[in-house]
Amino acid sequence: MSSSDVRAQALDTTTRLATPAPDLSATFDTPSDDDNDNQPFNGIASSLIQDEYVHIRHFSERRWPFSSKDSSRLTTITAKGTSSFGKRHNKSHTLCRRCGRRSFHIQKSTCANCGYPSAKVRKYNWSEKAKRRKTTGTGRMSHLKDVHRRFKNGFQVGTPKGARGPENH
Repeated sequence: MSSSDVRAQALDTTTRLATPAPDLSATFDTPSDDDNDNQPFNGIASSLIQDEYVHIRHFSERRWPFSSKDSSRLTTITAKGTSSFGKRHNKSHTLCRRCGRRSFHIQKSTCANCGYPSAKVRKYNWSEKAKRRKTTGTGRMSHLKDVHRRFKNGFQVGTPKGARGPENH
């Protein structure tokens, strides 16, 4: 190690001692939802960003490493977990009368699954599995069971010959 390296290292340690230490007595407080003047975004923008804006207040005189004279700063802490999920306090979908699934959008008044209240049931050819789930035979088929049984006998009507009783000629 040369003498210039030793001098540079000694100079580096003296400058490190001369710089003030960071202020660790900062407090964090989150503005409430009622404080509209503290929030930079309101309404839809705040729910889309899903960030928490936190005020940092420094109580000491040193403002290291901040150079501004303002003692409070607005910083962003990305919170995509609990704080974002807490703001969803109303349901957009409810039970559908026709299909029974929880797909009826309240504001649109339309079922995402079956398309109620439209007259025709919602179905698309790009979803082969969904068509299989909803097709004939997946429900009770209370009428079609009867039609199939009558078809096998040729749609006979009336009472059978033996049940009519003796014929009088």
